[in-house]
Amino acid sequence: MPGPILYDYFRSSASYRVRIGLNLKGVSYEQRMVNLVEGDQRSAEYRELNPQGLVPMLVAGDTKITQSLAILDWLDATYEGSPFLPPDKDQRATVLAMATLVACDIHPLNNLRVLKYLKGPLGLSEDAKDEWYRHWVTTGFDALEKMAEDAGGGTWLVGDAPTLADICLIPQLYNARRFAVPVAQYPHLRRADETASAHPAFAAAHPDKQETHP
Repeated sequence: MPGPILYDYFRSSASYRVRIGLNLKGVSYEQRMVNLVEGDQRSAEYRELNPQGLVPMLVAGDTKITQSLAILDWLDATYEGSPFLPPDKDQRATVLAMATLVACDIHPLNNLRVLKYLKGPLGLSEDAKDEWYRHWVTTGFDALEKMAEDAGGGTWLVGDAPTLADICLIPQLYNARRFAVPVAQYPHLRRADETASAHPAFAAAHPDKQETHP
């Protein structure tokens, strides 16, 4: 049976999360790039597949899933090995809180369509747009750093195995650096990032490693 198809964009944080998840589970998949900058996501063909017009979207046989956290939950339920959530209920809650802090509080304020709206209809300057980005990422990272500290250490955000929290953090850190967000003051986040950079599943998912990288 052929592997799933991932509708992807190399710099999309949400798509980057799913690539990490697929790699952690050892799943072979086909990539179909949707160029967000050129507006492929707004095409009638793509909107027929995904009415929201966003990436990622995973298609596995007759199963079609949108939204990165839903896709990751499906992957975790479908494939064995490398669980995304720890078995301990308290650690599980911590991981979910960290992951949703990134995916629901930081990322939606700073994705491409929001930044375009700030510059376009709202008329913000490039500098003002970038300051908006840095403000919300820094606000979220300040909280996430304290949560990681309270979690008690380990090589990842929570413990010594990658979890959903790390799957969400690493793409956000990548984009934060693109927008010159200072990250030196976040030792726990940087520790997880350094651990991830040496992990094959995370390294292979990096935007620079995608075949369609410009």
